[in-house]
Amino acid sequence: MTALCAMLAVFFFSLNDAFMKFLSSGYALHQIVLVRSGIGLLVLLVIFIPLHGTFSVLKTRRLGMHLLRGLAVVFANLTFFIGLVELPLAEATAIFFVSPLLITVFSIIFLKEQVGIHRWASVFFGMLGVLVILRPGTDAFKLASLLPIAAALGYATLHMLTRKMGKTESALTMSFYIQVTFIFISCLFWLFVGDGRFSNADSPALHFLLREWGALSKDDWQVFALVGTSSALGGFLISQAYRKSEAAFVASFEYIAMPLSIFWGILIFNNLPDTQSFFGMAMIVGSGLYIIWREAIRGKEKLKQPLESPRFRR
Repeated sequence: MTALCAMLAVFFFSLNDAFMKFLSSGYALHQIVLVRSGIGLLVLLVIFIPLHGTFSVLKTRRLGMHLLRGLAVVFANLTFFIGLVELPLAEATAIFFVSPLLITVFSIIFLKEQVGIHRWASVFFGMLGVLVILRPGTDAFKLASLLPIAAALGYATLHMLTRKMGKTESALTMSFYIQVTFIFISCLFWLFVGDGRFSNADSPALHFLLREWGALSKDDWQVFALVGTSSALGGFLISQAYRKSEAAFVASFEYIAMPLSIFWGILIFNNLPDTQSFFGMAMIVGSGLYIIWREAIRGKEKLKQPLESPRFRR
């Protein structure tokens, strides 16, 4: 069930990424996020809360932790989507996939989870794949390529907090407070920079972040609805996955976003990664698949272990 939640979440997030890039040419980032989060919050209130009983499920004694978690995901979203303006979807997603590798490392440092030599080797191999795509020291390297890495740090922090809070907080509660944080931060952006006075048209990334808010086109409402719904569903499912299983295990399933980003990039933006980028992606995906395979073996060993112990042989 954990794996299914993670894979479905990745599918919805990949939709969200593709349509956020699609909308970036016409709206400010924080305007899109505000509308997306408003729709996402409505989905949670109308669909998920009735399934869980009453609004009492939203009560929490860890409001500060929810705020910290919300700020982590806001930072991850802002840096990733700003980078997405200047980078192809598949390449940006591939660079961002330093995040599952960081989650593996963070799970050792902060959650005291056990990670063996095989998973460490996979982390190292995946990091090399990221460097292949980044191409540091060459003319192909872009400063915007560092933004998905910054996003990965925020995303890894988010899921460390999810794992830490998962014993006392439900997936619905965590999803709710993330949407509320998005709405609050977006309103602050509108209040201070929503008139576009700090926008710089010469920089696509800064223009996307600081451009003036405008009226929503009626032709785009269906896209906004898809973005909001996919964001809510993805947020709920990924929170559920990280609550129920080891962070490093869940992170390995997020590599499914790689082929999805290539698919959406070709279908929507008619963009196909070059050979070197494909090679780097293959390294990253390969490291993730190897982690999944190792986890499957470990799971079988854990199931066999009690039956083989002396206590059960008597």
